[in-house]
Amino acid sequence: MNKDKNIIAIGGGGFGRSLRDLKIERYITNLSKVKNPNICFIPTATGDSDTYKVSFYNVFTKLECKPTHIDLFKRTIDLEDHINKQDIIYVGGGNTKSMLAVWKEWGLDLILKNAYDAGVIMSGVSAGAICWFTKGITDSWEKELSILECLDFVRGTCCPHYDEEESRIPYVTSLLLDKHINSCIAIEDNCALHLKNGEPFRSISFGDKKNSYFVSLNKKNIISKPYTGISI
Repeated sequence: MNKDKNIIAIGGGGFGRSLRDLKIERYITNLSKVKNPNICFIPTATGDSDTYKVSFYNVFTKLECKPTHIDLFKRTIDLEDHINKQDIIYVGGGNTKSMLAVWKEWGLDLILKNAYDAGVIMSGVSAGAICWFTKGITDSWEKELSILECLDFVRGTCCPHYDEEESRIPYVTSLLLDKHINSCIAIEDNCALHLKNGEPFRSISFGDKKNSYFVSLNKKNIISKPYTGISI
């Protein structure tokens, strides 16, 4: 029997910002159904930040996982061999454009796609959320938001930090009105969208009444339809 294909796309928050409750991290690790799951952190979007890696190990060791990470700015391990041993992949936030360019140079995009198809859980925050979609709304450029081609594991355009960064809603609105996109999956901070087999399964709020939305244009009206969800 084929395994379900799961992606947990986190709009913002989590261990990279606070080590307080680890609700979404527990959700991800429990999804694996494996005792002491292997989880690999990919911090490429922050240039393999050592501080970020320390936080990752601190958190996922406490959650009784077997954490590892991949560096792409130092001597690099056998990527395919390592990824194929994982139960969960967690991708950190940062500069999405630079991250994807480095991944493609190393062939990591294809390795991750094969692992996803085999049932390895894909997860991540911000850059690590939008990378799985066809396109993502990114602040990789300093002065303005942009729409970026991503990995296309699941169809659609994704925007993280939807409620926390004031430029996000106007930018998505302009893309819809100008018909650059037909719809957008918008995820608030302290919220995640769980996608199963390529389709939204449920929104997961780990903050105060946070949500994810399917945002579309009906004539000249912007419609934001919240996904069915849970609070944890």
